[in-house]
Amino acid sequence: MNKSDLKNFGFLNIPIPKDINLVEEINKLRKEKNAVILGHFYIEDKLQDISDFVGDSLQLSQQAAKTNADIIVFLGVHFMAETAKILSPEKKVIIPDLKAGCSLADSCDAKDFKKFIEANPGHTVISYVNTTADIKALTDIIVTSSNAKEIVESLPANKKIIFGPDKNLGNYINSITGRNMLLWDGACHVHKQFDLEAILRLKKENPDAKIIAHPECEQPVLIVAEHIGSTASMLKFTQTDKSNKYIVATESGILHQMKKASPKKVFIPAPALDSTCGCNDCNFMKLNTIEKLYNCLKYELPEVVVDEKIRLQAEKSIRRMLEISAKLGL
Repeated sequence: MNKSDLKNFGFLNIPIPKDINLVEEINKLRKEKNAVILGHFYIEDKLQDISDFVGDSLQLSQQAAKTNADIIVFLGVHFMAETAKILSPEKKVIIPDLKAGCSLADSCDAKDFKKFIEANPGHTVISYVNTTADIKALTDIIVTSSNAKEIVESLPANKKIIFGPDKNLGNYINSITGRNMLLWDGACHVHKQFDLEAILRLKKENPDAKIIAHPECEQPVLIVAEHIGSTASMLKFTQTDKSNKYIVATESGILHQMKKASPKKVFIPAPALDSTCGCNDCNFMKLNTIEKLYNCLKYELPEVVVDEKIRLQAEKSIRRMLEISAKLGL
């Protein structure tokens, strides 16, 4: 085992025998080590299928806190594994590739965000869960795309609010709540790159299809969408809605779960600008591979560690969200 690989590659670049069945070996390892594998909606199909639980980032971290497993393997991006560690400090949290970052989380540097807060005193700080532990530690209340509206509305109408880091989600929440939150200028590279003209062409070619979009998308895409919601909300909508065809404006990995839940329906990925595949993928999510998962679980590396002082501050903002959500029945 060469730990220097973590510095050079972000993962254990250790050769794997070609004659082994990776799925079988991973199943053996997870049982031997009492490990749970958590997979995000945006990872590749075969990794979703091998995961013990599949969901969005907060669902998975909450699941991690409930499990009796000793090891949490997070198939997602780094901030998600951090969130699991924040909520489950007694568990070992590992991730297949340390370089599986997030453009949205990276768009909000903690030092700059702290200056932004200090320059606007008297504001309650609300941050999207898609942030680093350092940002969570500077935050009063964490929100998700599924509960942001209700949590913002639970605060007094005259309450001054800073919202970060996603300006698209913040603008959307402002538009449906009538609030005037002060927004950090951050965005997800996947959701800001959808090709509106191409989406409208798909709609013209498929007039019976409904356009559904994640609120991290740019406003023009949200305007033409017939359903706007979190990844989990979009999945649920396609299961309960009477339509049989959908144009899906979020990371294309979710289509796997949509097809599994509704095999008779048609799901069309909304294309990105300059897309060659006719879809829109997160290159960070796709850093997760079954080979990296095998080495990660075998050697229990790379491990995700959060400074305890930061962890305790970050946990407060997450627990505050959970408390408000419980009171609101969310």
